[in-house]
Amino acid sequence: MIIKLGDTSFDLLKIILPILYILVGLIIYKIIQKAINKSLLTNRLKASQLQRIKTIHTLINNIIKYTIVIFVILAILSQLGVNVKSVLTGLGIGTAILGLAFQDLAKDIIAGVAIIIEGEYEIGDTIEVEGFMGEVVFIGLRTTRIRNFKGATKIISNHLMSSVINYSNNNSLAVVDVGIAYENNEDNIDKTFESLFKRLEGNIPYAKKEPEVWGVNDLGDSSVIYRVVVEVEPTKQFAVERFLRREIKKEFDKNNIKIPYTQIEVHNGK
Repeated sequence: MIIKLGDTSFDLLKIILPILYILVGLIIYKIIQKAINKSLLTNRLKASQLQRIKTIHTLINNIIKYTIVIFVILAILSQLGVNVKSVLTGLGIGTAILGLAFQDLAKDIIAGVAIIIEGEYEIGDTIEVEGFMGEVVFIGLRTTRIRNFKGATKIISNHLMSSVINYSNNNSLAVVDVGIAYENNEDNIDKTFESLFKRLEGNIPYAKKEPEVWGVNDLGDSSVIYRVVVEVEPTKQFAVERFLRREIKKEFDKNNIKIPYTQIEVHNGK
């Protein structure tokens, strides 16, 4: 439809159609966004799942948004008489050049998407990477941040997160090795452990099972090494081990069980 105003003429469709393309693109984006929100963001999500779902939600939204924008731009260019095929060819060459220049960035993004979707680890998990152990405090499309108990934060590119030990997937095992002097009576040792476990029944923090004595683990130079173990919640083994050592020491003192320690005798020669 061509309209003439005096000496000037213009095609009305070239003005209306681009606006329609933009409006249709916005409507499609809003409909898809609403469907994604309804399917992903629910009130039944656990706190541990919420961050991962939000990240996936942002990723999908961005992909859909930029895809619609590209299609709308190409449709408008086609309407204006631009050769879209040559534009696509140019974009392909440009993308290839950028891909070669930013290979590591592309690897990070692909690895980040895989980590988020597969749930290899989540925010709040305790993991170990290249000897660095700590809590995951951030998962992005490019990097993962881990903070250890001292407060140091390590930032690792996602494509380098290939060998990860996740301590949060399963229960942990608290292990305490106790050295007992050879002269202690074995029956007295057994009774002391029984008394200790009876006193601690149901009172060990984070414990999933009752503690056990696995028996003599080693015969040292000056002591018999007994091993005490208890299954606990993930990553809580260190706190429980400290708790058990204190309680074992108190019980041994009460029952006169000797724990050997290094002594130095000094002789003053005359």
